[in-house]
Amino acid sequence: MRAIFVQFKCRPGRAYAVAEALVETVEELSEVYSTSGQFDLIAKFYLDPESDTGHFVTERLQTVDGVSDTFTTVTFKAFR
Repeated sequence: MRAIFVQFKCRPGRAYAVAEALVETVEELSEVYSTSGQFDLIAKFYLDPESDTGHFVTERLQTVDGVSDTFTTVTFKAFR
């Protein structure tokens, strides 16, 4: 499994609904947080190594009702 982080800009008043939709419908979701600043939410997802990150983000995340923009960070190594 590999981790990616996705930040979400949501339409006004929709951040909590977007977070709930992610929790209910995206099994790859590890956790989602509300944030301050340019983006409303940040979420961590674990993807299978062979899955296509671009398709996952554009087809599964950007299509969630209330999402207006995303910013994806692909990770390489976790340090403990």
